[in-house]
Amino acid sequence: MENEIFTFIARYMTLSDEEKQAIVDLSVFRSYPKGALLLKQGEHSEESYFVLKGCLRSYYIIAGEERTTALYTESESFAPACTVTKTPSEHFVACVEDSLILISTPALEKAMFEKCPRFETLCRILSEELLAKQQVAFDTFKYLSPEERYVHLLETRPDLVQRVPLQYLASFLGIKPESLSRIRKRVTLKVPSSSSAALLN
Repeated sequence: MENEIFTFIARYMTLSDEEKQAIVDLSVFRSYPKGALLLKQGEHSEESYFVLKGCLRSYYIIAGEERTTALYTESESFAPACTVTKTPSEHFVACVEDSLILISTPALEKAMFEKCPRFETLCRILSEELLAKQQVAFDTFKYLSPEERYVHLLETRPDLVQRVPLQYLASFLGIKPESLSRIRKRVTLKVPSSSSAALLN
């Protein structure tokens, strides 16, 4: 399971054998089944997540209705707001699929930085990339219509359309499942027939 994180880090830096072993020694890898809750609303947590395999969903509940705020798949990281604010979480975090996750906490990060100072630079780069992606996602949600949001999702994250249940996608796009079903049908009529089956799966 370590190979996935080593491959990801190799995009940014070359690890020595000692640095690879330091990561392994921290024992930060966890496997979770589909549907597992990593964080519940009202809980305190210092854990951040890096997805090696699978899909995580962040959501909150209003008047008994789940509202999906974000979806994270392979090579994406996620630090719940409560890890920074030190207050009870306003969100739930759950596995959409069977998932392999790298779990991080401030204590683990400190230990890692002491053993491998270069990782501090890597974490800063990843944080900056995540912030930029979140800004783009916010702008997309704010300025596009529901159908435009779905088309944008098809263009930028077609994997989510294939992997995430309809009700979660609809919530993520800010619409009802029945509205998303109608949008999918309209969009399917506009694309080549070879793509239609994939859009409806």
